[in-house]
Amino acid sequence: MTSWQATQAKAKFSEVLDKASSEGPQLVKRRGTTYVLSTEDAWRERTKPKQNLVDFLLCPPSDGVEVEFPRLKGKLRPVHF
Repeated sequence: MTSWQATQAKAKFSEVLDKASSEGPQLVKRRGTTYVLSTEDAWRERTKPKQNLVDFLLCPPSDGVEVEFPRLKGKLRPVHF
């Protein structure tokens, strides 16, 4: 992320916007406070709701990783209801 002073960002606003589109979020500092300038698509991607546990377990992501759970070879313990 590139950091800009507020006066710089104001003078080169088009450049700041172009860099936000091509390089990602840009930091703008003003009076000790830092602001982040980002594209709408990047902002929506970061703020979209996370998948809940039930949905994840029903439909895990397909990242190419296979996980196997080996069966236990010992005797099963009795369960009383």
